[in-house]
Parts: sequence; structure tokens; C-alpha cells
Amino acid sequence: MAAAENGALGRDRLAKEQKRRRRRRSSAAVLLSGFLTLVVLVIIAGGVALYWGLDQINKPGPKDTDAAFIVAKGSGIGSLGGPLADQGFITDPILYKIATIAVAKDAKVLPGQYTIPAHSSINQIVTLVTTTKPQTFFINVIPGHTSWDVAQTINDPAQSLTGPAIAVPIEGTLLAVRHDYFPGDTRQSVVDAMEKAMTDKVDEIWADHDPSINDVIKNAHQLVTMASLVERETGVASERPIVASVFLNRLRKHMRLQTDPSVIYGITLGQSSLDRDLTTKDLAAKNPYNTYQIDGLPPGPIANPGVDALMAVAHPADTKFLYFVAKDGDPADGHVFSTNYKDHKANVAKYRQAAAAGAAEDAKDALEAQQASQAGDTGQ
Repeated sequence: MAAAENGALGRDRLAKEQKRRRRRRSSAAVLLSGFLTLVVLVIIAGGVALYWGLDQINKPGPKDTDAAFIVAKGSGIGSLGGPLADQGFITDPILYKIATIAVAKDAKVLPGQYTIPAHSSINQIVTLVTTTKPQTFFINVIPGHTSWDVAQTINDPAQSLTGPAIAVPIEGTLLAVRHDYFPGDTRQSVVDAMEKAMTDKVDEIWADHDPSINDVIKNAHQLVTMASLVERETGVASERPIVASVFLNRLRKHMRLQTDPSVIYGITLGQSSLDRDLTTKDLAAKNPYNTYQIDGLPPGPIANPGVDALMAVAHPADTKFLYFVAKDGDPADGHVFSTNYKDHKANVAKYRQAAAAGAAEDAKDALEAQQASQAGDTGQ
């Protein structure tokens, strides 16, 4: 009897254990099924969110015209959402931030102005500012232009500059090269940069100048003044060191420089071009820039010379030339140089024939002959 009861109890315990195991398996299956369902839902939700996000960053933007957008100095790609929204390029800066984290987290953006096409999407804007260069803004100081010319350009409202109009800078203080600036910079800051560039370049050239010029060029200011004359006399690069040598040779012989550009500057003070030929009255005028009437250099530059003209004075050609005249009426054809007045007079006659020069040439001849005589030029 006892054995039968023990067997029954064992079978009952076994049945209960099996039932518990079936319940555990059923619970695990339910949990697994629930987890898989959750995963599927998450994937579906993620897919929906991704689809929605892609749709949002690729949908056309609200701006209905092409417009400029400035990336400020020091800005990162992720910081542009606010300014873009403020200026109407996008509607949701948070979505822009998410987009940049997703597709352009490590992208670099250069500061400057970009033109964003009408209805550009967030994705197109991100691509534009991370794969293209900003527009360049610059003012080109052309060698031989006066400071008045440059001031007109800087003060032009069309320039992307701010601040009040500048006064005309001192002549010869602006380096004649291209000067880049950032949109929104002040006009005065651009002038300051031009002047610093000129000071630095002149100091560099003067520090290395040929000591042979020291007898007539005493300082950097005189170097710039002479260079401005050279710049205005010839646009032919190869002639600049030769023209410089002529002026230096004349100064050594105490001959007046007699250069037309300085006479013109004395009339216009660099504020306009002289739309006529010089007259005998112009050549006789008493002013500090009339090198037909004054000895030595004028009191200051008559233009902003380029680096080549500065170098030409600092390292002039080694010549004995005292005179030069244009070959003809085309400045690109350059000049003819001579060492004595006799040859120069013959060259002038050829120029007159080629260029149909005006009556003032007679006055120039008389003044030149006077200088030749005083210098002891016998024509040999």
C-alpha cells in the first residue's frame, strides 16, 4: 500500500513540474513575441521617421528668390540654423541641426557670403555651404591710380562695406594690389589694411634698395614719390627700371625732371583725368608739381605706384640715358631713350610725325633745350 501511495505522489509531482515547465515556456514565448513585435514597431517607426526626415530636409525651402547668406567668421555648420531661419531660408532650425548631425557632422564651412538659390532645401543648403567656396569681395588698387580714385570705389554704396564714407587717403599710401575683405567690414578697416600693406612693402623694399641711389633718393618717401612718376610715365614693365635711371641721372646733373604726369597732377590733384593736351600755359604754371618749373622731386607721390615701379627705383637700370620720348601715340609701344639732347630732339621729331603732337611740344623743346644747356649737354 505504501509503495502505491509513493508512486502516485511521484506521478503527481512530475505532472505538476511538467505543467510549470509548460507555463514557463509559454511565458517566454509571449515575452519573445512581445519583444519581436516591439522591435518591428520600432523599425517601422524609425523607417517612418527617416522617411519623414528625408522628406523634410529635401522639400523646397520657403525663400522664393535667390538671396545672399553670410556665414560669420568662426561659425560651424551646426550653428547656422538660427540665422537661416531668421532670414527665411528654412522654417525649422531644430530640423536643420538634426540634418547636419546626420549628414554633415564633421563638414567644414568657410566664412563668407553665399548665394542660396530660391526654394533651396535644407539638404541643398548644407551641400552648398560645405562643398563650395564663398564669394570673394575685393578692391583692386590699380598701379598708377590715385587715392581719390580708390576712395570713390571704397565709398561706392554697391560695395559690401559698412561705416561712413572715408576721406581721400594721402597720395601714395595705398599698396597697388588686390585687397580682399569680408562682407560687412568697415570702409575704414579696408583703408587701414591698404595703408599697412603699403608701409610693410615699402619698408621691405627700402631696406634692400641699391645703395647707388642714396645720392639722390634719401628716404622711403622719396622712393615712393619717384616710383609714382615712373608708374605714370610707362605701362611697359621692361621700361620701368630704365625710366627710373633717366630720372635719377637727371637729378644727379641737376636737370629738372620735366615729366608730364606730374604737371597733370598739379592741375587735377588726382581727382579727375585731364581730357585735353597740356598747353604752354600749363607748362609755365607755378605749382609744386610742375616739374618743368621746379627743381628735384615734387613734394609727394602723384599716384599709388605698384610693386614693380617701387622695385624699379630701388634697383634701377645702369644707364647714361637722360631723355626719353614716346615712340608714337600708342602707350603700349613704349619709349625711345637717348643719352644726349641732339638724339633726343631727333626722336621727338619722329614722335611728332607719328603722333601729330600739339603746339605745346614747342614749349617743351625750349624748356628741354634750356636744361640740356645748363647740364653741359653738347650733343655728343
